[in-house]
Amino acid sequence: MLQKLHTSGLALMIVAGFAAQPALAEAPNQILDSIQTAAKNTPGFKGFSAARGESFFKAKQANGLSCASCHTDNPAAPGKHEKTGKAIEPLAPSANAQRFADPAKVEKWFKRNCNDVLARVCTPQEQGDVLSYLLTIKN
Repeated sequence: MLQKLHTSGLALMIVAGFAAQPALAEAPNQILDSIQTAAKNTPGFKGFSAARGESFFKAKQANGLSCASCHTDNPAAPGKHEKTGKAIEPLAPSANAQRFADPAKVEKWFKRNCNDVLARVCTPQEQGDVLSYLLTIKN
């Protein structure tokens, strides 16, 4: 009887895990929608561009850094912090379902990393372009 309950509980946990996957997959798109709402308030906004996001992601800035300096040219691969050497999980949502799942973490991530790379806050346009690019990456 105990084994049957244990097996049933395990099956329920597996089913619940699969049921949660669509919610994680939707989170980056919901965050992108939120960024788009903010970007629409900026003059000249015409939408996001994955191509522009890729260029931004890979472009070296005045300090010699780019997003790819730590996250690699392939955001589906693990990276390593340029200064500390700390391992970084893949950035692309296709390779890491936890990325872009929590709006507060996304805001903190953009603030910290944009300051590190650009010495300023990223604009909603830049954030949306980068996230649009990352959503095109297939694992």
